[in-house]
Amino acid sequence: MTENSEKPSVFVALLVLLATFYNAALAVINAHVLDLNFTSVAVTEFAILLVLLLLIIQRGLYEEDLAPLIYLIITVLLAVYVSVINKQIYPDYIRNILIIFCFVTLGSWCSFSTINLVFKSASVLIFLVLLLEIFFVDQYGDLFYPAKYFANTRGVELFTVVDSKLFRNALGFEGRFTFGIIGHRSSSLFLEQVSLANFSGVMMIYLLTLWKRFSPFERLFYVSTITLILLTNDTRTMLIFALISFIGYFIYPLLPRFVSLLIMPFILLMGVLVFILKPDATGDNIPGRVVFTMRKFADLDWPTQLGFSAEIASSLGDSGYIYVVVIGTIFSLVLLWLFVGFYPACDTPEERRFIHSLSVFVFMNMMIGGTAVFSIKIAALLWLLAGHMRFPDRKASADNIKPTYARSQ
Repeated sequence: MTENSEKPSVFVALLVLLATFYNAALAVINAHVLDLNFTSVAVTEFAILLVLLLLIIQRGLYEEDLAPLIYLIITVLLAVYVSVINKQIYPDYIRNILIIFCFVTLGSWCSFSTINLVFKSASVLIFLVLLLEIFFVDQYGDLFYPAKYFANTRGVELFTVVDSKLFRNALGFEGRFTFGIIGHRSSSLFLEQVSLANFSGVMMIYLLTLWKRFSPFERLFYVSTITLILLTNDTRTMLIFALISFIGYFIYPLLPRFVSLLIMPFILLMGVLVFILKPDATGDNIPGRVVFTMRKFADLDWPTQLGFSAEIASSLGDSGYIYVVVIGTIFSLVLLWLFVGFYPACDTPEERRFIHSLSVFVFMNMMIGGTAVFSIKIAALLWLLAGHMRFPDRKASADNIKPTYARSQ
């Protein structure tokens, strides 16, 4: 496959970058203009998704869009069912799958030049702000004041023990794994450490999938950015994912689709083994998080699996699997597994690298990283790439969005 000569869509790139980094813009407003609240965040994200939906409606849906559309419709039906039996509206999981639907659909329209513009721009922005954070942390804190932003918009109390404007969860704690390069876990434009770690994982997927399309300078820049994130963010999960991705670059092209479908069961099996070997593991470490998820699985009764305990979903941010089951029933987990395993194409080496790395990233993250993989900050880039890799040879560009537009068949 070769890069087409289509001009990139600057509008699409800006829209995706806004979805990825809007919190940074709101944080600057919150720090220097006026205090914001959760409504400000919700309205901003709603507006972004509304623009995406209007674009999709304007362009129209085609046969190739049926898989994500059906996934979204079934999710809506399950959410209605869960809301009815709990006598309370639970829209959160609809939002999660709506994000997937919007960005895979958008990505399927995009030429490689647009995808490249998005990822290159995101990487440059992350790299530059990360340098600011590393070498001028006080100025970084003054500019964004992450602690105040998350206090005002998420209700995360300011950390009074340490006088810092950084997000309290990025400050780390005694005994936690660290390379010791900087005095906290880096966050860059995301303002919090978890999303920056996951951004490095999405960049690994992008890099290993499309490695042969990049110039030597691009490869050096992307690898350097990812390495800098790993060394300053102190992310254990993405260090493991980096090793898997390096090996996977050579192995994934040899593996058929059904291997992708085995990844989630394999990760769950590894979780069971960790639980057997270290049943008393606790705390913010990999064994502790895995055992926490496995204990929650053991506690799942049939009513909970069928959606009758949705009220506890908000307390399950550290266990992605259990969150999906509780908020959307066991069928939502099955649907996610099937969509990740069947939606991406799996014919060429690039496509096989993508589908297998996507499965590892999503399902390993849900075991260790909780629900962070569903955040629009990460999902926008991840599922945009997924949509593009469904039709990687497409000549059409998202620049051509208009009512009469029709895809080449």
